Amino acid sequence: MGDIAFQGGRAVPGKIICIGKNYLAHIDEMGSAIPEDMVVFMKPNSAITPTLRAHAGEPLHYECEICLLIKGADIAGVGVGLDLTKRSLQGKLKQAGLPWERSKAFDGSALFSRFVAPPDRLGDLAFELSVNNTLRQRGETGSMLYPPATIVQQLQSFLTLEDFDVIMTGTPAGVGPVIVGDEFEARLLEGESERVRAQWTAL
Repeated sequence: MGDIAFQGGRAVPGKIICIGKNYLAHIDEMGSAIPEDMVVFMKPNSAITPTLRAHAGEPLHYECEICLLIKGADIAGVGVGLDLTKRSLQGKLKQAGLPWERSKAFDGSALFSRFVAPPDRLGDLAFELSVNNTLRQRGETGSMLYPPATIVQQLQSFLTLEDFDVIMTGTPAGVGPVIVGDEFEARLLEGESERVRAQWTAL
């Protein structure tokens, strides 16, 4: 079973709940329309991996996101993660009006930093992703169409959030391909203070 680091130990998420199209700039980047409702899709536990791969049947794209860890039906931890996507396959599925899971929920498609206690103000959270020391993505909760509290509230209206479930809150503009040898560094920020740092080398 895939696990994550939380409060000095390891936790096993039962599921990963992903929010799509949560930043206007990324919606524009993908040439999509603003959805009427919050977009939700899932990744299984087997998606969790510590290894960043550039290829899984086709080239993969990275999407960096603020991540929430659930315990006691509330946000108990925050971190940062990569949602890996088979972009070509996703485009074909979307064009056919089919679900995205084949392009999003494959084994090895989710990487996470360690998770730390959430700040008192979730609105102060932001992240930065650099590839080869060049800033590629920056996002903050204040720019989300659905901020963390709203995400949790809407999810709880139709599914049970179980202990150690992870919510990936969506990606801003700046997504791109994973290239073998690229060095990725993601930082979770509270205001200007770094809370978490994660690094991966693409294989």
